[in-house]
Amino acid sequence: MSDQRPLVSMKKTFFYNFFPSKAEEEACKINNTPHEVTRELVEIRDLYPAPRIDLQNPWKIKKKITHDEIVVGMLMIPFFEMLEYILRYWTLDVAKSLENGCKVCVDMWDVTEENIPKKCEGGSVWFRKLFNGDFYLWSIELFKARILGDGDEIGLYWDPRSSTLVFKLLSQVGS
Repeated sequence: MSDQRPLVSMKKTFFYNFFPSKAEEEACKINNTPHEVTRELVEIRDLYPAPRIDLQNPWKIKKKITHDEIVVGMLMIPFFEMLEYILRYWTLDVAKSLENGCKVCVDMWDVTEENIPKKCEGGSVWFRKLFNGDFYLWSIELFKARILGDGDEIGLYWDPRSSTLVFKLLSQVGS
């Protein structure tokens, strides 16, 4: 992929409002309440090109499955990895929807068996934000089909060319 053009992306980041407007300041005085710092997800022009996808090793997000993830059928995705490797390719509206607590359905390819990739449709695969700011990927279908176990290593990346999530079981503890 060295001959590919860099992908154009707008980086998502948070804009924090530390200083109240005059109207907010007056409202706080009237209600006798302190100003609360707010944040809003915004897009900024990225100074650096989006991370290139190396087709030999595209797995931007690698993780070992935990017992808790197996029990609830959800893969936890840390805030930074979600922001850097997935949300940067989404539209601002969809990213804001996820940030505001809505679930966002996605299509996902399971390429564990490279010759026979399996597509999981958006209704059975979705992201949602956790209370601590991290995110989770829900797909019972994936957990059942792959029989994921405690300590198995998986890889994920967002493919901006097809607007799909790509999953691969990299190693199984029991195998």
